[in-house]
Amino acid sequence: MSEAMERNGVHIDDTFAEAFPMKATRLVITAHNATWAGHAAVAMTGFATSVIACGCEAGIERALSADETPDGRPGVAVLVFAVSGKELAKQVERRVGQCVLTCPTTAIYAGLDEGEPIALVQNLRFFGDGWQISKLLDGTRYWRVPVMDGEFVGAETTPVVKAVGGGNLLILARDTDAALAAAEAGVAAMRAVAGVIMPFPGGVVRSGSKVGSKYASLPASTNEAFCPALTPLARHSELGPGVNCVMEIVIDGLTEADVAAAMRAGMAAIIDRGAAAGVLRLSAGNYGGKLGPYHFHLRRILGGEGAP
Repeated sequence: MSEAMERNGVHIDDTFAEAFPMKATRLVITAHNATWAGHAAVAMTGFATSVIACGCEAGIERALSADETPDGRPGVAVLVFAVSGKELAKQVERRVGQCVLTCPTTAIYAGLDEGEPIALVQNLRFFGDGWQISKLLDGTRYWRVPVMDGEFVGAETTPVVKAVGGGNLLILARDTDAALAAAEAGVAAMRAVAGVIMPFPGGVVRSGSKVGSKYASLPASTNEAFCPALTPLARHSELGPGVNCVMEIVIDGLTEADVAAAMRAGMAAIIDRGAAAGVLRLSAGNYGGKLGPYHFHLRRILGGEGAP
């Protein structure tokens, strides 16, 4: 039996978060001002919480100042993840076409330097109905598509890289207020880490799932071991006395190191609040190593180790 680990009164389970391979790209959206860049980024990353039903997982990585963007305008960096390059290409083209091309004053650029290219504006240029023109700058082809407020400018392609999806952290708390406050603090700390997103609403998911279901048509179903209402009923419960609410933070990252860094930052922020704030334990979701090859051991990460 492993020795107990406790930090500021919060017990750290001797377990790991199990993550899996994904494909990802970073896109840079710019606009006349930060407000409109934000509108496009929010719309483009909507309905993108889980690949189970959304086709991709996407989120805002961070806001960009004018001196950080290709065209010298305010911008937003977004990350998009999918289970394959083919699915990622489909999701990127649809979302850019419907949510960025349509948004006043926006332009879109690739946010990664290397990787396997997929179409960005390569096909969307045909919206220009023959009026579109291209320009090659420093080896990158851009398209200018006439629209009613001027021109929509975008890079022809964007690189895709191997990435990691499904890093996670479970917060076991005495009540809803404590769990939400801890989750919010954890997400805020994670958002300061580059290369990651937390794709669920507000970065938090209350419907943690397990693989499979008693219903053959469902690929995932409620994780009853972490449902407080089922503690006396479930065949196996992971909840001890006093745990009345569990929240989960899911992390997708461009690299293993990015996910580990985000988990470390989130755990540190939650632990800093201490058990007095109502958090009893920190844990993680895994399937015994059967779901994915990336295993993020909570105690190792908290001890300062990087990627597994």
